[in-house]
Amino acid sequence: MNLMKLCIALMLAFSASLPAGVSIDEPELGKSLGGWNGRGGKTAEYPLSGANYRTYRPEITPTPDGGIFVSIRIDHVRGWLSSDDHAMLEITVDKQGRVVAAQSSIAIQGRSVSSDLIRGGTDAGQKVAGVDRAVQIGTDLVADVSAKMLREKIVEAGRVSFPSALRHNYNLLYQAIRTEEEPKAVAPNPLDMPVAGPEGKESNQPEVPKAKILEIKPYGTGGKPDL
Repeated sequence: MNLMKLCIALMLAFSASLPAGVSIDEPELGKSLGGWNGRGGKTAEYPLSGANYRTYRPEITPTPDGGIFVSIRIDHVRGWLSSDDHAMLEITVDKQGRVVAAQSSIAIQGRSVSSDLIRGGTDAGQKVAGVDRAVQIGTDLVADVSAKMLREKIVEAGRVSFPSALRHNYNLLYQAIRTEEEPKAVAPNPLDMPVAGPEGKESNQPEVPKAKILEIKPYGTGGKPDL
């Protein structure tokens, strides 16, 4: 068997065991927000809690461990004569599709309110996993932002509900996380590998050695026996 072909077959077989990928289903996220219909398909606008909000398509960056970092901008749309408020929602997702950290910030009339970095590895997060952990991270995130907005005495309608818009986007973003199913590695079967056959042609079965043909002559034709 050609050594190079054997090496290639082994590489292809074990490459199937690479980690599964994680991504964000942007079309589904946009659909859940009402559609990417604004600003040339870059934003989605929707009413929530008596105010209007605008969400931009997510910015996605791969992380060194095979996960992704997702950042989403959210605007509180205040009307023609007023400047909009802005917020950023950031989450980190591991390669299994689990939310491991989240953070947010809100900018209102020159004032900025930023949450702490909420991690899934906190004491509360260690007791839950999967969906429950994602819910806990979202709950802690909104509670932290809301408390800091109250300390800043931000109580205007629309602005006071900004944390609810963050939670709304967080929930929909979590539901849009997709993971690729990890293929199972299969070791190559030596019997299925091509081998060199007669005349340089490849065959899927190893060549069976042929028995040496014995030459049998009739008695008395091989010459006189030695005396």
